[in-house]
Amino acid sequence: MVHSIYSNKDVFLRELISNASDALDKLRLEAFRNKDLEVEIDDLHIDLEVDRAARTLTVRDNGIGMSRDEVVGLIGTIAKSGTAELIQKLREAKNTDGAASADLIGQFGVGFYSAFMVADTVTLVTKKAGQAEATRWSSDGAGTYTVETIADSESVPHGTAVTLHLKPEDTEDQLHDYTDERTLRDIVRRYSDFVTWPIRLETEKTEDGKTTRRWETINSRKALWARPKDEVSEEEYREFYKHISHDWLDPLRTITVKAEGTFEYQALLFLPSRAPMDLYYRDAKRGVQLYVKRVFIMDNCEALIPDYLRFVKGVVDAQDLSLNVSREILQQDRHIQLMRRRLVKKVLGSIKEMMADDRGRYDTFWREFGRVVKEGLVEDPDNRKAILDIASFASTHHPEDLTTLRDYLDRAKDDQEHIYYLTGASRSVIENSPHMEAFRAKGLEVLILTDPIDEFWVEQVGEYEGKTFKSIAKGEVDLDGTDDDAAEQEKADEESFAALREWLGKTLAEHVKEVRLSNRLTTSPACLVGDTHDLPPALVKMYQQAGQEVPMAKRILELNPKHALVTGLRDAHASGGDTEALTETAELLYGMALLAEGSELPDPQRFTTLLSNRLAASL
Repeated sequence: MVHSIYSNKDVFLRELISNASDALDKLRLEAFRNKDLEVEIDDLHIDLEVDRAARTLTVRDNGIGMSRDEVVGLIGTIAKSGTAELIQKLREAKNTDGAASADLIGQFGVGFYSAFMVADTVTLVTKKAGQAEATRWSSDGAGTYTVETIADSESVPHGTAVTLHLKPEDTEDQLHDYTDERTLRDIVRRYSDFVTWPIRLETEKTEDGKTTRRWETINSRKALWARPKDEVSEEEYREFYKHISHDWLDPLRTITVKAEGTFEYQALLFLPSRAPMDLYYRDAKRGVQLYVKRVFIMDNCEALIPDYLRFVKGVVDAQDLSLNVSREILQQDRHIQLMRRRLVKKVLGSIKEMMADDRGRYDTFWREFGRVVKEGLVEDPDNRKAILDIASFASTHHPEDLTTLRDYLDRAKDDQEHIYYLTGASRSVIENSPHMEAFRAKGLEVLILTDPIDEFWVEQVGEYEGKTFKSIAKGEVDLDGTDDDAAEQEKADEESFAALREWLGKTLAEHVKEVRLSNRLTTSPACLVGDTHDLPPALVKMYQQAGQEVPMAKRILELNPKHALVTGLRDAHASGGDTEALTETAELLYGMALLAEGSELPDPQRFTTLLSNRLAASL
């Protein structure tokens, strides 16, 4: 499994160091919160211990450690992260580019298992801070493991030690000698130089015939977010992103923030290049890391980033917050709210810059996260205009390319008052909707909105740049203007179809509130439209599925006075034809209008029976 994910074996050390760093962060935070926890936190560190004779490498930390249950649940099996799903994803990605399968590392959190690329056997010894019991876990990576309680647990310090029994060096397979001091230094410098905690390596030095061993810190420990941007390389930013996000791919964009004045803070944020698998999971962890004066406070600070930007990764380091800060206090803290507003504007502004400067990266971003960002149109009215500025939508202008609202307005006719749109389950359903017919005939561009969130935001946003959003499936449309000939024809049609409309209104009273003639149809016989302020059926259904009692409003049946079925129905009704046959035809007409827009029939069996009867009668 790990060989399917990783291409560079050296990164096993980055993964183990990252886990150790997390354990140290958690211990310091727990010691601060729990005064009864008697642990020493003045000398927290990560040690790399090498035994060249035995060919072992041990990554040891004196962090929070794990209980036996945590070892079994988090280390003993990746079933907790979805083994079956992971293997399936790997099979699906097998024939694609390497990045596709590599990305799974960040989605399933299996970084610990990268150790098996370089080791025949991995042994883990751990003891949770504040507990007496220590646990040993061991596996050869073949699918089984052993776990036991260590008899002499008192001699085991709190923290975790991962010992790798290394495979033989194989340069052709890019399997380096991981007992070599220079190799370890190079890997740490490349991947983990910025880790806050000291990463120590025991080194040997011979002077005057005497050999001495001492611990040497081999990482700079410089907080990247505190360094001037021109002193940090893109490679350092990329590796820092992978460290904090546990992602495998490079970030799409790096965002730096430095606020000075009465309230000072710094932030280093990243836009991922691919959406994580838990992006839509309600219980998924989200938010950025919060530091106060370089002291780690919490890992997933949701108060700093709104939910619609939950994919943003990074760190925020404030100077004036109290260290004794809780998640509850954060929600009301004035400084937190100030930082949140600034960070949101910075992220949205950076996306806008990317849209202008690097359209390829922007298109990737919007494909992965656009649906989530549009949630902000409902959740964040203060930034609604900024979100609309960076949003892209499918439209009838192009079969594949998306359009911005600004581009839509630039193409619109001078006298066009609205931004036309239609919501639906898919592009094909919308494009084949009868509501589209007159707009297509007139060359009017229509936004094609297929995401569930689209049903919500278009009802609340109202307008953009002075142009109102208008559903082509609601209200009346007047695309012909006030031409005298057209007005005369409309008047004649109203008189000609008055009796039919009245009869259909009574016959279909259970389903429709009104029957009227349409000027939006060119080829279809009929369509269903809502009143201007009615909730669309799809939105009503969503509310109902969420347990809210929202009645489904009856809609209006519009008839195409030029269609042969409608004129034939008018003539048959006027001549006093078979009432039962006409009633069946009326029901069929209503059912056809439902199907044409992609809606469900209230009674599919009755519809097919009526259709069979009418077809049989016509033969």
